[in-house]
Amino acid sequence: MQAAEAEFGPIDILVNNAGLFLARPLPESTLEDLHRLCAVNIDGVFLGTRAAMDCARRRPTDGPRLSVINLSSVAGLKGASNTSIYSLTKGAVRLFTKAVALECASAGLPMRVNSVHPGVMDTEMAREVMQKLVDDGLVTSPGEARDFIALRHPLKRMGTAEDVAATALFLASEESSFYTGAELVVDGGFTL
Repeated sequence: MQAAEAEFGPIDILVNNAGLFLARPLPESTLEDLHRLCAVNIDGVFLGTRAAMDCARRRPTDGPRLSVINLSSVAGLKGASNTSIYSLTKGAVRLFTKAVALECASAGLPMRVNSVHPGVMDTEMAREVMQKLVDDGLVTSPGEARDFIALRHPLKRMGTAEDVAATALFLASEESSFYTGAELVVDGGFTL
């Protein structure tokens, strides 16, 4: 962060977007699996957000606030079979975001912190989910898996990376200047 500030000036936006998915029944999950998920899904959010707080301490309090956007998942809002440790990490991101938003506000730091909760997006990570549906015998092909997932959404399609990016762009903008501790769900109605 210090190198970025030295090169480009004050940090205005941080998007913590690293994520690792694992679908496995809890009895088959190992402590190593948990540590691997936590290292990506939680540690990165913690380190990035903590570094952003240091940047916020150097910002004028009468200007725009630094915007931190933490990518969680609908799995951080709602459980699903065979994703317990993934849900554990994404639920941690959700509550960490809320706690840090309150901490920044009570300390008078010029920093907003919000989370985005994508559903099943048409990404490489979703292709792992589709393959798991094939492997479990629920569908016969990845194409059938895509259709199966799309039909579970009230909007009858899978989301895209662009759908999530548009939400992050809104949270990064001054149009969301009164948002902090919010969780924006981008799931085509999947969690309704």
